[in-house]
Amino acid sequence: MFSAEIVGAWIAVFLTLAIFSYLYRDNPFYKIAEHIFVGVSAGYWASMFFWTQIQPNLFGRLWPVLHEGQTLGFLGKIWYGVYNFFNLIYPPAFPDGGVATGHGMQLAYIIPLILGIMMLLSVFSKFSWFARWGIAYVVGMAAGLRSYGFLNSNVIGQVKGSVIPLVGDMSMGALINGIILLLGTIAGLMYFYFSKEHKGWFGTMGRVGIYFLMISFGASFGFAVMGRISLLIGRFTDLKSFGGAAYHHASLWILAVMVILLGIWSIFNKEEKINSTYVKQKRAFIFIMPFFVLRMWN
Repeated sequence: MFSAEIVGAWIAVFLTLAIFSYLYRDNPFYKIAEHIFVGVSAGYWASMFFWTQIQPNLFGRLWPVLHEGQTLGFLGKIWYGVYNFFNLIYPPAFPDGGVATGHGMQLAYIIPLILGIMMLLSVFSKFSWFARWGIAYVVGMAAGLRSYGFLNSNVIGQVKGSVIPLVGDMSMGALINGIILLLGTIAGLMYFYFSKEHKGWFGTMGRVGIYFLMISFGASFGFAVMGRISLLIGRFTDLKSFGGAAYHHASLWILAVMVILLGIWSIFNKEEKINSTYVKQKRAFIFIMPFFVLRMWN
């Protein structure tokens, strides 16, 4: 019997193996998984941003819920008449009486509403120039806010972290760490100073700065790789568990069907007929891969 859990396992196995099939070459299975991933991600984040940002923070400030006994003037009735029209179109986003998020009415939020509508007009070629206003506002505001944030968190924080005492009551390990931090900071800054030719002691310090930078980049890359390897191990673990009888051997069945279909697709693919040796190598890989996987499972 195929329950929702088993169906989900089969879908997960198919998508995982479809992504792994790119190791063979770009193929229809990989394209299917790629398009599903991009589409689902875009839809998920669009829905998430709408319900967590646009609906409470934008609509909640333009049309807040009306309190009992609150009266509206002529313009207010027209304004909430527009809201009632949206309420008829999509009541979940525009509930009766207004959006209850605890905000008061702030009509200044009409400006981001207009800019957002202008950005949506980019899908129409005749009105795509409207999107420049919204994009310019978003890029300018984001650049200003991020610059201020990075200045406080990275630049000033790095300067404060580099100013450490080298004398006083401290252990030998703390003293060595402080000297290494001071030397690495100065050497790294000297490497990026191009107003003076890197010769003599200045060039030596620049090369020392390169070593510190490479160590830093290597550690960051190694940390990122370890995270990706842990995800890869998790996928292999799931594939092995989904290959059991509890999931009707989903991994083995999907792998076998995918390998057979890839072999047929590779044989009839006109692009690969140009290099017969290349085709033979890929066919050999396709036929050997199932035996390797079965060996791994045993």
